[in-house]
Amino acid sequence: MSDESHVEARLAALGLTVPQVTVPLAAYIPAVRTGNLVYTSGQLPMINGALAATGKVGGAVSAEEAAELAKICALNAIAAVRSVIGDLDKVVRVVKVVGFVASAPDFTGHPSVVNGASNLLKEAFGDAGVHARSAVGVAALPLDSPVEVEMIVEVAD
Repeated sequence: MSDESHVEARLAALGLTVPQVTVPLAAYIPAVRTGNLVYTSGQLPMINGALAATGKVGGAVSAEEAAELAKICALNAIAAVRSVIGDLDKVVRVVKVVGFVASAPDFTGHPSVVNGASNLLKEAFGDAGVHARSAVGVAALPLDSPVEVEMIVEVAD
């Protein structure tokens, strides 16, 4: 029998693997558990320790590219959750997602960008991946990242 969780198997069917947790850029930890909730820190679209893209959405980065970057952020958030609970099958529900979009002044498609993260969470966790959400436009993000995603998940003991 494999040690892979059902969640990781669903991600593998999409051609994805849960990465190692990204090393924090400052004085924080990737995720913290309190009671039955796990809160992740904001996750950037890091791949193998490097930012996948830089720039403003609606400028140098298209909304479609940004949605793919949000998906990477969500995968990194899943990794942060796994680092705290071990087995992703312990996730009862994705409760809340907050997506930040560094955008050009006239860009208003923030929800479609954050859909990249939301859709991945639904695919990974099924109905338990459907969540409350905020999609927020900001002037800038760390390292000139186009997107950042954080989430709160409920877990079983």
